[in-house]
Amino acid sequence: MTATSEPTPTELLLGETPTSTACWPKNGEAMSRYAEGVARIEASCGGGKDNVIALATVTTELNAAGQARPAVREVDAMYEDGVFYVTTTATSNKVIQIAANNEAAFAVGGEGIYGHGIAENLGWVLDPKNAAWRGKLREAFADWYDAANNEQDPNCAIVAIRVTSCSIFQDHGAVRYDLDLVNKTEAGDGPGR
Repeated sequence: MTATSEPTPTELLLGETPTSTACWPKNGEAMSRYAEGVARIEASCGGGKDNVIALATVTTELNAAGQARPAVREVDAMYEDGVFYVTTTATSNKVIQIAANNEAAFAVGGEGIYGHGIAENLGWVLDPKNAAWRGKLREAFADWYDAANNEQDPNCAIVAIRVTSCSIFQDHGAVRYDLDLVNKTEAGDGPGR
């Protein structure tokens, strides 16, 4: 916001300028709860920030009862437009598990944001189709990127976790959103809430 412009609904809600305005109302309309929730995710995780998330996948090994088990680990992730991006090796357990079952769950460290998504191995970071993402990830993870990633190894990969549902639970429940990013709705947008 400049000194001469009026604050947007998002700036009024969050007290800052967003990095993405794709779902925001036009012409002074009130924001939907869905748009408010998406704005909160963007304010917490977006803007090229290095986020530490707990990423859960489903193991390929079964437990004693014959059921698949969850596996969780912390990873650094960059968030943009409903997707978390991670660099890793294609031979890691998480990528092997994603190949067998692409359902994933996540929680953003210290932000009260958690949910589900569909994970996909986008392939080698140096594949020309990944050039834009590689540049953004190198910038977001600048402090450690080169030490942790051997880009010359074709197994050095980018994984995308496309968020399908997300809950925001902040201020001990005073702030709560339950977002469906597939249908672009929030549980509170409907009748009865």
